[in-house]
Amino acid sequence: MGHDHSHSHGISASATGTAKHRKRLIAVLAITLAVVLIQIIGALVSGSLALLADAGHMLSDAAGVFIALLAAWIATRPASDQRTYGYQRAEVLAALANALVLIVISVVIFTEAIRRMGSAPEVHTDVMLYAAVLGAIANLVSLLILRGGQKESLNVRGAYLEVLGDLLGSFAVIAAALVIMVTGYQTADTIASIVIALMILPRAWHLLRDVVDVLLEATPKGVEVQLIREHILAVAGVVSVHDIHIWTITSGVPVFSAHVVVEDAALGARGADQVLDKLVSCLGSHFDTEHCTFQLEPLSHAEHESHQHA
Repeated sequence: MGHDHSHSHGISASATGTAKHRKRLIAVLAITLAVVLIQIIGALVSGSLALLADAGHMLSDAAGVFIALLAAWIATRPASDQRTYGYQRAEVLAALANALVLIVISVVIFTEAIRRMGSAPEVHTDVMLYAAVLGAIANLVSLLILRGGQKESLNVRGAYLEVLGDLLGSFAVIAAALVIMVTGYQTADTIASIVIALMILPRAWHLLRDVVDVLLEATPKGVEVQLIREHILAVAGVVSVHDIHIWTITSGVPVFSAHVVVEDAALGARGADQVLDKLVSCLGSHFDTEHCTFQLEPLSHAEHESHQHA
């Protein structure tokens, strides 16, 4: 009869990628909302679609950051018998909502820009330029705040990419304002809004793709299953390993499980504990995977099962 052994470390909700950088997100949210208000007023006064598009983009970013913060708070709720991993996957769902909002915003901006082509209204460039410059400065500050956490959380990275897009959008608005001031070419405002819409889509797609990978429980990026297999096989007493599964619960929380066939002699007395300790140590030190579950199978039992299924 086979023996099931597991050696795992509990997952703390406070260790999730988004939770670690909550203060960064709160600061960026406050900055973004302040600039959105200024840009909306500036767009209404100046008549600039590009500035309104940039404000809409920043508003979607603010909504995305708010969703991420809300999800991080939900993720701190304890696990239960019905939800054994708690609510940590809520962070990934928030990133999904964020990506979908970005796509909708870009489509709306693009549609309005096409409608304005050939009949662009007069734009007051002074207000447009001041608001765009203020937006660019705010985006630079937000980028510096988020830079340290964007590699550890999908939501923080989503916010980072959105702010980066906002910065480029602000540059586009500044360029359009300068073109109109120098040449009087009013359509430059409409062209800038189209550019902003087109900049949003690729970022939304990349974020959506990463979220789908997590939801489909794909192997985390940068993890080589074959290399992990080789390290496990190098542990004394291990004969073979199969049914390897590696997935991500949420940002910063990778999970690993495998069936490990071990020589019968290595499972006597405290042998099983020693094998498990070595396996867990190997996974934790080489692959940054602390939450791992191993099912140890005696070699004699594994051979017996293989004969039965032959």
